[in-house]
Amino acid sequence: MSDFFRHIAFLPIAARAAVIALCFALPAIPARAQADAQLSQYWAMPTYYSPGHVGNSDFIRITGASRLQWLGIPKAPRAFIAMADSPFKLFGKRVGAGVVITQQSEGLYKSLNAALQAAWKMKLLKGELSIGLQLGLLSQSFQGSEAYIPDDDDYHESNDDGIPRTDINGNAIDFAAGLTYTHRLFWASLSATHINAPTITMKDENEQEKQYEFSTSRIYYFMAGGNIPVNNTLFEVQPSVLLKSDGNIFSGEATARLRYNKFLSGGLAYRWNDAVSLMVGAELKNFFLGYCYDYPISKIARASSGSHEVFLRYNIKLNLGEKNRNKHKSIRIM
Repeated sequence: MSDFFRHIAFLPIAARAAVIALCFALPAIPARAQADAQLSQYWAMPTYYSPGHVGNSDFIRITGASRLQWLGIPKAPRAFIAMADSPFKLFGKRVGAGVVITQQSEGLYKSLNAALQAAWKMKLLKGELSIGLQLGLLSQSFQGSEAYIPDDDDYHESNDDGIPRTDINGNAIDFAAGLTYTHRLFWASLSATHINAPTITMKDENEQEKQYEFSTSRIYYFMAGGNIPVNNTLFEVQPSVLLKSDGNIFSGEATARLRYNKFLSGGLAYRWNDAVSLMVGAELKNFFLGYCYDYPISKIARASSGSHEVFLRYNIKLNLGEKNRNKHKSIRIM
């Protein structure tokens, strides 16, 4: 552990800020509503949950994803995500940069989160430690014009001032940080999103005197996964786990996938007291297409047939090595 802190002492200021932000965020966990999308294929989109994952490959990765949750229930959660990340060299050091944009809707709430990500990397114990920061703008809106409360409702008054009757919106700055360790056979990460627990003040543009607040949870994640080749076959076993909590609600899921010849893959997952998932995927050249179906095992199954999730990723190969940079072929041997 002392070697780790000696490494941290030589980190750039931005990287040290990520570690400090993550450590200070851990002791205080307020209980508020969550604001991150639920992704069953988290192992394919780790940069969504942690900026420490950006630039952790030799590719420019461009990903689009969509999740339709709890089909059959009106105004159920919907999420659309676009993200991209890439490694590059800065002052001779390997770093990563990325961007993630998320649009979500749930009930009468809608949100848009756009963020920039950066990660600093160093070699550590035959692997690579990546320390990431994320800076974003979180925009929230509530469609109060569509709110309806019947006069005979026993729990609310139709003229309750606490319920907006017009469309309102607001914005807030949002921070995240993450630590990721990558080895040839496994990876693991610890991250926190909404570290500053932003409170969004929402108001009608035409009624400035009425204001409403929406508080966003600080959420903590632990993710880990592995890649285990099966001897004398073209198969690879790829287990992974995701744990998350906002201090009030805890969720965990475990995934087991089997990959064949770096082309076809499939697997099963279990999310604690929530759902079982079936997922399939195909990789062709630089494209990776994945689909997942979640079958609910909670009481929500009485109203919903399940959830659907799909993602498409495109990889562009990069060469960050210095070797052969100025190598030329002789015309006499071409």
